[in-house]
Amino acid sequence: MNFDPLINQVLSVVYWLLPIALAATIFKSPWFKGILGEALVKFFGRLRLPIDVYHRIHNVTLQTPDGTTQIDHIFVSRFGIFVVETKNMQGWIFGGEHQAQWTQRIHRESFKFQNPLRQNYKHVKALEALLDVPEDAIHSVVVFAGNSTFKTPMPTNVTKQDGYIRYIKSFQTPVLSESEVQDIASRIQSSRLAPTRETHRLHVQQLKARNNPNAERVCPKCGIQMVKRTSKRGTNAGRQFWGCSAFPECKTIQNIS
Repeated sequence: MNFDPLINQVLSVVYWLLPIALAATIFKSPWFKGILGEALVKFFGRLRLPIDVYHRIHNVTLQTPDGTTQIDHIFVSRFGIFVVETKNMQGWIFGGEHQAQWTQRIHRESFKFQNPLRQNYKHVKALEALLDVPEDAIHSVVVFAGNSTFKTPMPTNVTKQDGYIRYIKSFQTPVLSESEVQDIASRIQSSRLAPTRETHRLHVQQLKARNNPNAERVCPKCGIQMVKRTSKRGTNAGRQFWGCSAFPECKTIQNIS
C-alpha cells in the first residue's frame, strides 16, 4: 500500500499549523505584549501630541551609579518633562500610590508586580541628575496599555490607554523656555546609551543582579558600595536592609527583597 499521499497530506497540515502555533505563542508572550504596548503609546503620542510642541524620545537607557535605568517614553515640552512608564496588562488591577506591590487578577489567578509609580520614580531621579531643571518640571506618568480595569482608586497620573495624553495636556502653564526645551532634548539624546539589543541585554542582566538579595550592590545616589544592616528599633526591629557604607554622609537605604 502506498502511504505517500497520506504522508504528504499530514506534512501539508503540519506545514500550516506550525507557523500558526508559533505565531500564537509569540502573540501571547510578555515580550510581544510589551512591544505592542510601547507601539500603542507611540501611536497615540504621534497622533495627539503635536511634534512642534512635544519632543518625543523613546526607549532611553541612562547610566546610573548602580548600573542603568531604562525609560519607555519621554515627552519634553515648555509645559514640563513627562516620563512615561508603560504596562501592557489585562484583567483587574488593584493598587495604591504608596503600596510597594500591586496585584493583577485574571479570573481566579492573582499576580504581584512592582508598583509602577515606584519603578518610574527611579527614572525621574535619573533625569533630575542629568538635567539642570526644577523638580516640579518633571512629571511621572504611568499608562496601562492593555485591556485592564482599575478596581481601586488611582492617582491622576496613572492612566489607561490614551488617557496619558489628557494628563499631559492638562499642564498648560509654561515652565521652560523653547531654548531650554531644545537643550534638554539634545542632552537626553547625547547622554542615552545606544538603543540596541546589547544595551537591553546588559540592562536586564543588571536588573537581575540588583534583584538578587545576596549580590553586592552600589548606592544609587553616590555610587559607593552598600552593606547589609539590621534595624535595631521600631516596628522593623530585626529586619535587614541595604545601607550606604558612606553613612551618615549618605543615608540611602534599600529593602532586601
